[in-house]
Amino acid sequence: METRRDELPIVLTLHPFPFLPSFEEQFSKKFKTLKRTDLSIPLTEFLTTHCESVQALVCGGGAPVPIETLNCLPSLGCVLTTSAGLDHIDLVECKRRGIAVCNAGTAYSEDVADLAVGLLIDVLRRISSADRFVRAGLWPVKGDFPLGSKLRRKRVGIVGLGSIGSEVAKRLAAFGCIISYNSRNKKSTVPFPYYSSVTDLASNSDILVLCCELNEETFHIINKTVMLALGKKGIIINVGRGALIDEKELVRCLIQGDIGGAGFDVFENEPHVPTELLELDNVVLSPHKAVVTPESFSALHELLIANLDAFFSGKPLLSLVKNK
Repeated sequence: METRRDELPIVLTLHPFPFLPSFEEQFSKKFKTLKRTDLSIPLTEFLTTHCESVQALVCGGGAPVPIETLNCLPSLGCVLTTSAGLDHIDLVECKRRGIAVCNAGTAYSEDVADLAVGLLIDVLRRISSADRFVRAGLWPVKGDFPLGSKLRRKRVGIVGLGSIGSEVAKRLAAFGCIISYNSRNKKSTVPFPYYSSVTDLASNSDILVLCCELNEETFHIINKTVMLALGKKGIIINVGRGALIDEKELVRCLIQGDIGGAGFDVFENEPHVPTELLELDNVVLSPHKAVVTPESFSALHELLIANLDAFFSGKPLLSLVKNK
């Protein structure tokens, strides 16, 4: 027997997220969506007026959930973010209030890892630079394009060996790269060398791939000291969060030749990118789109519905964020 529309569980959405048509239909059959359509109404006013009984909230990386928002939702029991990162949610306050937090889990891991490897190959083999060279008509004028660099046997240090970092390691190991990693803790089931210091990891790597989450401990974890330890031929790939890197120091190191190149899908002050990076031929830029594939969205949608079904039926959540 189909549930009446006015009896469906209410889900508050604070940020629009990409709906596939089939998912939107499926979602609307299971849940009643509540969202602020009139943006002229202050968010706190909308929440206190319409959302007192809301138990589940869906947000994205662009919709912060600070204590001020939580104060307006006394019945809230679960926050579900469509992002893998959690830096936009007050996790400490959620834990204190007993509010469960779910993220995108592993829905994005494979696609983000693919892009990380793509950025790395692009930087090493100068694919984007070569494309610009050909399009500008420089091949017949200047002749041979400058040499790129081989991927095989490169020493790759992965910062954050979670689900994304593990997928990156799997792909680069298949290319014959030498993998090592830094993480909050050494992983007993991982065969790769572990470095507790990011600086030591950089000293023993040709490439750093950043896959860790952004928090107080990882803010600007890649600083001047780390970049200098990586060296003049070193490459940094960032598919984590922009603020993992001290961006001003990064620009300086790239311009002065203290590191060899970089590939970024994320930036510290998105969507604003330092203008200096736009002029550098050894830098590849992507507009925070590592997760944007139909396959990732489909996996996210299935996970989101499964988590909401589990929450409203009192069952274990599928991508519950633990130890926060």
